[in-house]
Amino acid sequence: MDSLPDAILQYILSHLSNARDVASCNCVSHRFHHSTPFIHSLYFPRNAFDFDAASPASSSSNTTIHNMIAAAARLESLIVYSSFSAAALKSWVSLTSTSLRRLELRMDSLSDKGNAAAAATEAMLKLECIDCVKGLEELKLWGVLMTQFPNWTGFFGLRTLEIVGARLKDEAVSEAIKACPNLRVLALLGCDGIRSVSIELLQLEQCRLDFYGQGNAFLSLNCPMLHLLEVQGCSWIQVNPNHRLTNLTIANNGGRVYKVDFGKLNGLEFLSIRGIQWCWDAVSSILQCASEVKHLVMKIEFTGDFDVLQSFPQVDSRFTIPCLEEVVVTVRSPLNAEQKISTLESLLRYGKKLKRLSIKILQMKNSHSSADEFFEEVCKFRSGNANIVRIE
Repeated sequence: MDSLPDAILQYILSHLSNARDVASCNCVSHRFHHSTPFIHSLYFPRNAFDFDAASPASSSSNTTIHNMIAAAARLESLIVYSSFSAAALKSWVSLTSTSLRRLELRMDSLSDKGNAAAAATEAMLKLECIDCVKGLEELKLWGVLMTQFPNWTGFFGLRTLEIVGARLKDEAVSEAIKACPNLRVLALLGCDGIRSVSIELLQLEQCRLDFYGQGNAFLSLNCPMLHLLEVQGCSWIQVNPNHRLTNLTIANNGGRVYKVDFGKLNGLEFLSIRGIQWCWDAVSSILQCASEVKHLVMKIEFTGDFDVLQSFPQVDSRFTIPCLEEVVVTVRSPLNAEQKISTLESLLRYGKKLKRLSIKILQMKNSHSSADEFFEEVCKFRSGNANIVRIE
């Protein structure tokens, strides 16, 4: 390494990002230490300061992070999973406000079991600190508490916003999304507290939403560039028909899906609908809208309206998805075996372009008296249609 020119050494070391690696290199020699300003990215893992006998959010760890950030001449990416205070974050982002493009933070706002009011205030201060970084293109936050809208004046260059493991309020999250009008990727994953949310983003291309709770949230979308949508935990979904959806996944593990309104899904290539109960109108509506879909995954245990749980009606000649090429059917119980085999046969009969039918057998108890007979029927069905049917 001693024979390398300074420019090459600086280029090599500029690709380091883990804070411990950077700190170790600083101790090697003066040349290594003088290459620190050329680092573009810094990553502080959760255990970065485990050797510190003080608390995880001690002033020493905050000061260490501050010094390393200050040493970088033009930091573009900052990822901090270790604990920090709002005051420390404010000092870090003030140093990088003109150069930072990617920011990822583990906020730890939900893990504080002390004074609830103080925790909420600290969480809001952390969120408001981010506002000074106007050049952000990607923002990811973990463990967020957002019960009111942070004082964000707007992130007009932000292209990706991801919030994971959060407790949110409807108005707060709606206003936060409005402050990022040019988003192309939006992900709200493992979020609790959402009851109703409306999203209007003209450039949004990918949207992934995962809401905890009773599964009765309302979602409204107006995103003309949208081509990928994944939703979990909504009972009512309304999407402006001026979309470009090619990939659609709808699931509800905690409640019922009452209504879905997408307009015509002409360009849809992949459709997955899952949940404990879907009202039959919702199932019928989404399948009619996606009549040209090529790949269909259905994992719905019951239909029926409101509190009435009903099994699926038998597939007949009215079932028409002319472009359907692949179907995945999940079977958990051997009950109603005759109806299930009849449904599988009907899928083959009326799916004229069907190329693959996968049957997934999950969590079925072999001790059930009818299990052996059901498996025998499924195997016969498989052997008679070996070129299409596959058992997993």
